[in-house]
Amino acid sequence: MGIIGSIIMGLIVGIVAKMLMPGKDPGGIIITILLGIVGGFVGGYIGRLLGIGDGGLLIQFALAVAGAVILLFGYRLISNR
Repeated sequence: MGIIGSIIMGLIVGIVAKMLMPGKDPGGIIITILLGIVGGFVGGYIGRLLGIGDGGLLIQFALAVAGAVILLFGYRLISNR
């Protein structure tokens, strides 16, 4: 997937991550979407390390959501201090 496709998928992933982890975010929806984009890259990287990164769109989407949820959780921990 190209860089534009990764960014678009990251936007969707950020919205899904926000739905999976509802609540008040310190940065609002824009930060959540940006975390989704970064989570997409992190999830893709982890998938490539595990050898499952090229397993299809559904696997890539699941990895990206997992990465975004992890980043969102970490962001909430850091920003609430």
